[in-house]
Amino acid sequence: MKLIIHGGFFSESSTSQETKIAKQNALERIVKDSYHFLKTHSAVETVVYAVSLLEDDALFNAGIGSQIQADGKIRMSAAIMDGETQKFSGVINIEAVQNPVQVAQRLMQYDDRVLGGIGATNFARQNGFGPFSTEIPQRRKEYEAKLKSLGTGTVGCVAFDQNGKIAVATSTGGKGFEIPGRISDSATVAGNYANEFCGVSLTGVGEDIMSNATASKIVTRVTDGFSLEVAFAKTFNELKAYDGFAGAIAIDHKGNVHHLDSHPSMVFASFDGDNFEVFN
Repeated sequence: MKLIIHGGFFSESSTSQETKIAKQNALERIVKDSYHFLKTHSAVETVVYAVSLLEDDALFNAGIGSQIQADGKIRMSAAIMDGETQKFSGVINIEAVQNPVQVAQRLMQYDDRVLGGIGATNFARQNGFGPFSTEIPQRRKEYEAKLKSLGTGTVGCVAFDQNGKIAVATSTGGKGFEIPGRISDSATVAGNYANEFCGVSLTGVGEDIMSNATASKIVTRVTDGFSLEVAFAKTFNELKAYDGFAGAIAIDHKGNVHHLDSHPSMVFASFDGDNFEVFN
């Protein structure tokens, strides 16, 4: 069993050492808690569990840490993918729910598995997800002062369960001050993709990630026989043509874990029951 999570990027210029350490500690707690959950649950159930914990921590740009858009509202996106069944489900620009990834999980049961905007929010209400404000004072202050950091925060998880099944989930609160209606990569196969051979979750500039079809490229290359390291190297090299900004985490069907970012400032943690690793 293997588990890796990420907490998006942080800005060297605007992130204090205290906040950096707090994020590392939070990632350690969440990855170990989620690994314990993985012992008795499937990969799909575990990635939803882990990302829900990240959404519930205001340190990260998802759920209650989400950024505020140009019109003063918070809209979030999240997706999950089951590597075994190849089912992908997601919500785009959903409003006023606590855990977008859990709404995405509920959509797995339907034929129409990706919903956006008011349709996603209405679906959540109809399925027992009550109104919940994810706005915190810190984000309101940032919005009012028009303070921007990197604007590339996202959270994600890839799990490899006891049966060798892979699943991935990704959630984001946006980049902040974006045009309402902007689509992030997190609820697309460019930012969140898995099959029986590999699962990948991305963070970074959504437009760059979608232009490169990053997650699906990595998974396809692993499926075609490339190692994780080579698949990452080839795919990230293709981002260089337009100075693409991205970071990714992955686990393959052999249990290999890998991560890479184009501008080293991604926060992540991995755990396999014995070995814990946290970076940045």
